[in-house]
Amino acid sequence: MVRLRLDLAYDGTDFSGWAGQPGRRTVQGEIEQALGRILRMATPPTLTVAGRTDAGVHARGQVAHVDVTDETLAELDSNRGPLSVDERLAALVRRLGGVLPLDVRVRRVSVAPEGFDARFSALYRRYAYRVCDAAGGVDPLRRREIVWHNRPLDLDRMNVAAARLLGEHDFAAFCKKREGATTIRELQRLEWAREADGVLVATVVADAFCHSMVRALVGSLLAAGDGRRTAEWPGEVLTRAVRDSGVHVAPAHGLCLEEVGYPAEAELAARAEATRRVRTLPAPGSVAGGATLQDQ
Repeated sequence: MVRLRLDLAYDGTDFSGWAGQPGRRTVQGEIEQALGRILRMATPPTLTVAGRTDAGVHARGQVAHVDVTDETLAELDSNRGPLSVDERLAALVRRLGGVLPLDVRVRRVSVAPEGFDARFSALYRRYAYRVCDAAGGVDPLRRREIVWHNRPLDLDRMNVAAARLLGEHDFAAFCKKREGATTIRELQRLEWAREADGVLVATVVADAFCHSMVRALVGSLLAAGDGRRTAEWPGEVLTRAVRDSGVHVAPAHGLCLEEVGYPAEAELAARAEATRRVRTLPAPGSVAGGATLQDQ
């Protein structure tokens, strides 16, 4: 078996999210069907992804892996004879470009290093959330990637509120609970900047995210930024560690997965093993344990 790493991007507007679902158009489904067709597989292969994005969420730096046999890759050989591995993978990228719909692109395919797991080897996921608070609304050419907020936003208030959420916490107040999954995460970076065109961009980095976490965090910060809530309120919600009806999940189309970070090749397997281990917030002097870490 050969494990291939796929680096890909997609416009999530017309997808029902990443994960394959019967009767629904999904990113996973499109890529798996395309791979099965190109490699002439009786059953399409199964992709493992770094972060399962929701319906309407975009990705610019998504990563997935797939396991195939050497014999399957030989389907990419030309009529003139066998190709090298690099030539086969270059041919695969070209053929995927011709088969896949225009709203999903596989930019690169490479042989994954020993121990690589697209999901469990990841050190962090970096998302961006884009908001426009201009009175006239969003540039119509960017309406699929920027959310219009119809109240002025105070950048400083939003960053003050965001700073209270950093670190390892139980983010149950900002997550949709899933059976057997912990809501404990390490939020490594959360900050807002206003770009030259006036668009506000939140950069959000964590080891992993639970379901709806990024958009719920953004929703709470928007409420603080426009004055409906205090700058202290998001942090107060966090400490209660229960889902808060006052937290409104921000629209999906403003969110984009920008990057997935991995350790050096020699550390990939160890990272995957550590990520699979259970995690809770331990009491002083105790050993961590508990539900499994699930990522978005």
